Amino acid sequence: MTVLDRQDGLGWVARALFADPGVSVTLGNDPAARLRYAVIPSVENAKFLLPLASKKVTAASLLAYNALRPPKVRASRAAIGLLARAGLLGLTKAPVLSVHGDELLSDFLAARLGFDRLHAAIGIRPPDPHHKPTMQLFDDAGQPRGYAKIGWNDGTRAMVRSEAATLSGLPTGGGFPPAPRLLLHTQWHGREIAIIEPMPRDVRRIRKPDEPRLDAMRAVARRGGPANPPQPVTGLLAHWRRRAVGADPRIHGFIDRMATDLTLEFGDWHGDWVPWNIARQRGNLLVWDWENRASGVPLGFDLAHQAFQTALSTHRRPAFDCAIAVDATLMRHGPALGLDAERQKFVADAYLIELWLRTFELSHGGAGWNPKLHPALLEVLATR
Repeated sequence: MTVLDRQDGLGWVARALFADPGVSVTLGNDPAARLRYAVIPSVENAKFLLPLASKKVTAASLLAYNALRPPKVRASRAAIGLLARAGLLGLTKAPVLSVHGDELLSDFLAARLGFDRLHAAIGIRPPDPHHKPTMQLFDDAGQPRGYAKIGWNDGTRAMVRSEAATLSGLPTGGGFPPAPRLLLHTQWHGREIAIIEPMPRDVRRIRKPDEPRLDAMRAVARRGGPANPPQPVTGLLAHWRRRAVGADPRIHGFIDRMATDLTLEFGDWHGDWVPWNIARQRGNLLVWDWENRASGVPLGFDLAHQAFQTALSTHRRPAFDCAIAVDATLMRHGPALGLDAERQKFVADAYLIELWLRTFELSHGGAGWNPKLHPALLEVLATR
């Protein structure tokens, strides 16, 4: 079985980045290869492809932005980075991936960004049609030059296009949290690619990650401006019905049972407001991953999303418990967003419907169903 035939994370990342005519990928350290990567920590448990272009590049791939990582990951990468800097990476006995070919994605991106060469450190996640391969790009001196996101199927290509469009039009001022800028939006051999500028060197993990940043959420909802006047919820329900055409009939029943006589403040939401998409820099927030931004949603969706996704991804809770976390968070913080008990209940249920509709739309974009959310969200909504 070749690397491209593997059905694990290493295989799908290799297919997404290197499955092109004239390109071959093999396991084994071939000094004649165009690119060589250390597979960290092993082939069977691959988490990271570490470029072996030079000691500087290899060490930088591990040490850049290490302050953003969880403590255990930070310690592991720091230890391997120090070995790489000393030229002792061989002590890890990490297997090597060798890539041959005359036309490689990293060469294309280097030319578009104005560099002779760029070297990519590549993250590996479990195979998932919703995931996008990412490439952290470094120059020959080991300086970060960009962060590339690669859309490889219809769903992820649409996400990359969405983020590129969003980053091109984000407001500034008014408390709106800054975001890394878009450097390049391009296409190559069926991939949709967005390259985001490197983050400042002094970014750090946020303290108290479970605490919501309500002022920043309000600024995002209002695009840095004043509060939006309350609007009837009937427009949102009509929008959902259009999006749900052809979907599971149960979602139509849930929409029809939503209250119709309320007014709420509507605005934008980041769409993936979670602690791992936020950092602090000199006392300010820096927020990235804007691919799910949307407008015309109730103020409070980002608050609900942080509660749900933290319970789901950090604490590994099932969808039912995640919904309870949403209710508790809105009860605690909703009044600061102008939400009384009735509106807290509406926002919680509305968020769950929105999340399921997003999952439905991704499935139709070639990304398949997220098993953590479908049919679990429909079952949760049925109990509410």
